Amino acid sequence: MPEFDRLNSDLVLIVDDIPENLSVLHDALDEAGYTVLVATNGETALQRARHSLPDVILLDAMMPGMDGFEVARRIRQLETAGEWTPIIFLTARTSDADLEKGIAVGGDDYLIKPVSETVLAAKVRAMQRIAQMRYSLLVLTRKLDEANQELTRLSSLDGLTAIANRRQFDETLLREWRRGSRQGRPLALLLADVDLFKQFNDGYGHQVGDECLKAVARTLTSVLRRPADLVARYGGEEFAVILPDTDITGALLVAEGMRSAVEKLGITHRFASSTGHVTISIGAAAVIPGRGVIKAADDALYQAKQGGRNRIAASAVGASM
Repeated sequence: MPEFDRLNSDLVLIVDDIPENLSVLHDALDEAGYTVLVATNGETALQRARHSLPDVILLDAMMPGMDGFEVARRIRQLETAGEWTPIIFLTARTSDADLEKGIAVGGDDYLIKPVSETVLAAKVRAMQRIAQMRYSLLVLTRKLDEANQELTRLSSLDGLTAIANRRQFDETLLREWRRGSRQGRPLALLLADVDLFKQFNDGYGHQVGDECLKAVARTLTSVLRRPADLVARYGGEEFAVILPDTDITGALLVAEGMRSAVEKLGITHRFASSTGHVTISIGAAAVIPGRGVIKAADDALYQAKQGGRNRIAASAVGASM
């Protein structure tokens, strides 16, 4: 008997209502080293296919009660995305209509009775190879999907601070703006700027400046409590915070928590004569989407800076986003 390629598949389910046919096929596959399951009717075949997950199914097309065509159709219905068990029909019929019907219900190939052991070996070997290639393709596809997801995640993060970048901020703001507009719910925005950061960066060097921005980013993020809230690096030493479903009162509470938390870091800033350590100023605005929020927060940030830094200011809103 021809030698079978084992690959990673070794469980074959044979379905035939004629004991003599089962015996011949069973002995041939068993001799080749395969684990063989048998079923003499459609109901038993479905049970064993579900519970044992065979690598290849040899399926008699014509059986009393539930025939092989119906068994194949139900097997395909039970398979979830990514699953596939090769089905080889066993039949004495060779008409085009029978072949077409077998393929239509989910069959993959045919063996004509009486079955040649040489052809049996070739057919099972071919199905094994196809199944293995398909499995390898699925594994590769999953790896590519995971890599693409990771690439997408990385493309939305700021390279220095590891928080959301401007791109993710823009996308999130647009999404929350639309959601707030549909639901008539408020949307708040905070714009925070590290006070006198240029002097800090020039005086201590860029490496220390980068560490300062990282610490500020971590601190701002730690203040947030809701999954929908977002802290992003808006540019340079400026950070933006999106607070969905938040009015101005809630926005000011979050802003104060952030201002206070950064001040408590106690990062020395000898070039800041008023405090001696790093602080931030924050502009806050809240609107029902349909009225300006970015400009309002930016105006409020300007007011905070003009008012002496290390403080929070709120601004009226304009007419558009």
